[in-house]
Amino acid sequence: MIYLFVLLIAESFQNIIWHAENNTKMLFRTTYRNMAFQAVAPIQELFTDVALFVFGSEMNVDEFVNRFFDSLFPLVYNHLINPALTDISPDFAECVRMARKDLNPFGNLPKLIMSQMSKSLMASHMFLQALNLGIEVINTTDHLQYTKECSKALLKMLFCSHCYGMTNGKPCMGYCLNVMRGCLAAMAEIDPHWREYIRSLEDLSNGIQESYDIEHVLLNLHSLVNDAIMNAQINGPKLSAMVNRACGHPIRKPTQLLEHQTDPYNDKPGLKITHKEDEETLSNRRKEFINSLRLYRTLYGGLADQLCVNDLAAADGLTCWNGEDLVNSYTHEVVGNGIKAQSSNPEVKVKGTNPVINQIVDKLKHINQVSRPVTK
Repeated sequence: MIYLFVLLIAESFQNIIWHAENNTKMLFRTTYRNMAFQAVAPIQELFTDVALFVFGSEMNVDEFVNRFFDSLFPLVYNHLINPALTDISPDFAECVRMARKDLNPFGNLPKLIMSQMSKSLMASHMFLQALNLGIEVINTTDHLQYTKECSKALLKMLFCSHCYGMTNGKPCMGYCLNVMRGCLAAMAEIDPHWREYIRSLEDLSNGIQESYDIEHVLLNLHSLVNDAIMNAQINGPKLSAMVNRACGHPIRKPTQLLEHQTDPYNDKPGLKITHKEDEETLSNRRKEFINSLRLYRTLYGGLADQLCVNDLAAADGLTCWNGEDLVNSYTHEVVGNGIKAQSSNPEVKVKGTNPVINQIVDKLKHINQVSRPVTK
């Protein structure tokens, strides 16, 4: 189940990012057409960085948002604040770009976008990271090798009765529990950390749904970008004077060097700002998954018991195999789950912890710890 959900959730994130990029491009196509062509590259770079961060790259959100607005300011200056027949020269454009932070042409909008994106993208980043760890835990535990002591105990429990002609006798419940709890003792050590892991996923999911909703933040980003550009337009004369002081008077490309720029949208008349259908939303997929995942909260703590109760052991009151004979009941002590409880296990000798399980526990502890600040 978790494998399918990770694929679906990854697809949902990709769709959200694609729609957000499309919305931002269409803002320029419809409202700022004269700089739409030149805005394509910074927009694509911004959303490439968004995708890289969400899907696991360690990047600084503030840095790539700042890069976007640094690249945007020369375009806004050239086409809206101080327009002319030819573009500003590359050197002058670079000076304008470098001056953006000091001149603050977009007001508080870049900081607002940084704040919203940092929270929403980090929550989504952590959510996907946690999901991938869940897959790793399941894959690892699914392929764990039984110890020799466990293999012998399983062979004795499941097949030795056949040697005595007792082909219909299932293991006694207590006998089965001792064998399976001994075999799965190391795996049971995952239980408290797995439970906390599921709680962490629930908290991350709730956090994404509330103040860190990536759908809301990204799909409304174009509106904040528009507000930022309008802020620069309103303060155009003041900004023009500030640019003159910082970079000198505009240096323009010679008319004969003006490059012909093809509008990339001319062959796409049907493009428009898009909205996600409700049934396709990330929120719905996330809720469905979390509701299903709660059923597996006790997976590792109760696995031995589930195997015995649901499949391996004889029902109460029936004649059963105790490892030596068919009997009416199992008379040895039945131990609990986990490594410590196995010291008195009469059926399986458990020598100690499993290093692979220890690594899994450490990873679960880590993801549970680092997810706490994101959800607070």
